[in-house]
Amino acid sequence: MDADISLTVDGQSHDLRVDTRTTLLDALREHLHITSPKKGCDHGQCGSCTVLLSGRRVVSCLVLAVAAEGAEVTTAAGLGRDGRPHRVQQALVEHDGLQCGYCTPGQVCSAVGVLDEAAAGWPSAVTPPGAGGDGGPALTAAEIRERMSGNLCRCGAYAGIVAAVEEAARPAGEAPAAPAPRGGGR
Repeated sequence: MDADISLTVDGQSHDLRVDTRTTLLDALREHLHITSPKKGCDHGQCGSCTVLLSGRRVVSCLVLAVAAEGAEVTTAAGLGRDGRPHRVQQALVEHDGLQCGYCTPGQVCSAVGVLDEAAAGWPSAVTPPGAGGDGGPALTAAEIRERMSGNLCRCGAYAGIVAAVEEAARPAGEAPAAPAPRGGGR
C-alpha cells in the first residue's frame, strides 16, 4: 500500500509517494536522492544513518517514512549555514575525527543531538545523580563516549570524535581543559 507524505528535508519541502513499509532512510536516499545519511547495517546498530527528526536524533533506518509525515528532517548536509560548516563539522576536521568518512554524517547529526540533549539537561547512563543543574550535565569525555556509543566508526577515529564534540560543547572563546594525567607516574 502506498501513501502520500510531505517532509521538509534540510529546509526544502518534498511531497512523495512511498510504500508504507519504506523507511525514512530509504525515502531520503532512494526517493529524494539525499545521500548524506548512509545505509550501514539497516538494523539501527551502527548509527551511520542518524539524522535529526524534528530536532531529535534518530536512526533513520528504524523510522517508517509515513511516521515522519510533516516532520522537519535535518541531515549533516543541512547543518551548515551561509556556506560555513556547523561547529561540530568544523571541530571534526580540526581534531581529525574522520578517516574514510562513511560514518561521518551520522556522527555529526548524533553529536549535534548530544549537544542539544545535554543543554536540555537530559542525563545519560553515566551522568552522576543530581549533576548538571540548569546548564545540563558536563560533557566530559566519558559522557560523550556514552552518548555517542550508538554511532560506530570502523576506522577507529573515536579519539578525534570525542575531542571534536568536547570542543563543540565549549562556549566560544573558552580554552580547553588541561588533559588528565595518565597513569604510571611512580
